[in-house]
Amino acid sequence: MIIGFDAKRANANFTGLGNYSRFMVDTMATYGNEHKYHMYIPKKCKNALYDSLLKHKNVASIQPRSSLMKLCKSLWRTFFIKRGLLQDGVQLYHGLSNELPVGIHRTGIRSVVTIHDLIFLRYPQYYHWIDRTIYNLKFNYACRKADRIVAVSECTKRDIVKFYGISPDKIDVVYQGCNPVFAQPVADEDKRRVRAAYCLPERFVLSVGTIEERKNLLLAVKAIEQLDNDIHLVAVGKSTVYTETIKAYVEAHGLENRVHILHNLKFGDLPVLYHLASLFVYPSRFEGFGIPIIEALSAGLPVVAATGSCLEEAGGQHSIYVGPDDVEGMANAIKRVFSDETLRREMIAEGKLYVKRFDPKVLADEMNAVYLKCFDDNSFVGDRFVQTSQNMRTKISRYIPFL
Repeated sequence: MIIGFDAKRANANFTGLGNYSRFMVDTMATYGNEHKYHMYIPKKCKNALYDSLLKHKNVASIQPRSSLMKLCKSLWRTFFIKRGLLQDGVQLYHGLSNELPVGIHRTGIRSVVTIHDLIFLRYPQYYHWIDRTIYNLKFNYACRKADRIVAVSECTKRDIVKFYGISPDKIDVVYQGCNPVFAQPVADEDKRRVRAAYCLPERFVLSVGTIEERKNLLLAVKAIEQLDNDIHLVAVGKSTVYTETIKAYVEAHGLENRVHILHNLKFGDLPVLYHLASLFVYPSRFEGFGIPIIEALSAGLPVVAATGSCLEEAGGQHSIYVGPDDVEGMANAIKRVFSDETLRREMIAEGKLYVKRFDPKVLADEMNAVYLKCFDDNSFVGDRFVQTSQNMRTKISRYIPFL
């Protein structure tokens, strides 16, 4: 089967959706090698991680073919990509980041969309109304027109049912994984290099994620304030306006020497940082899944996270969870891990066992099962699929011959 991917984020995004898209292409190309995979991108951005996906012989990267569509990239991706999919013989198209081309359900090409979260509906105050409107239109359309929906957590699946009224029978939960590099041992020389490069303290709690209000980093900062002075907090993530709130609190409470905020960290240094840390905290109020927790568990870190969304799914029963406004609870949880070596070792060992469920081979098999469900009725397999595709290609060519 030839499978097309919406790979815009895989090429243009270096975090979140980009990491998921690259992971999924790499995973499917490795363990679903009976298929061919086409990554469709509106333009080529400089991205070595994306380029590395082309090492797979069954993966190709495809951009708009005509000069007009190269100029109208957004229109191509949303409306006019369909002709290229038909020309390339694509039988199934997977929207990896919450959306699908308009009208794809009329082409004979089966479709899957991954919905990562509906946070913009749960917490609209964190989003501009224009963004909320656009997201809602795109996500709702994709959910209704896709043959199957992939939710990245049970929490996200419940939200899709709640907000869009989609039957749960149409939704499959396929978790995310993380780059296997986080589980690999780190040489002492690399640890010394990274510690020196970023002036890292000896004992620190690590937090990774965009520094925005929803991620709730201030909870961790306030908790650190209640701990011994030799315990520091290192936060890694893209800066937003919320960062100024964090800095103001740090300065007002004399925590400048204990709270370290790092931006633009090299990806190769991030796994080393996990292996240097003593504990990982993820105080976010709401997430679609929580990949940093998987990274931390893979690296052998105990995890303390917030309740209220899907983080228990990511961290498992042996991680510790506190309310997103419970400063004392967060401080006490961190104290327990630092003071109880037996607990710490148990959390590390159980965490490594738990993350096996996010093994790429397991996830590839689950995603492949989703793909096959799209053809359960056999209505678009074989000659009938070819005939439907040829008819649609003829219609599209007749009305938009310039593509």
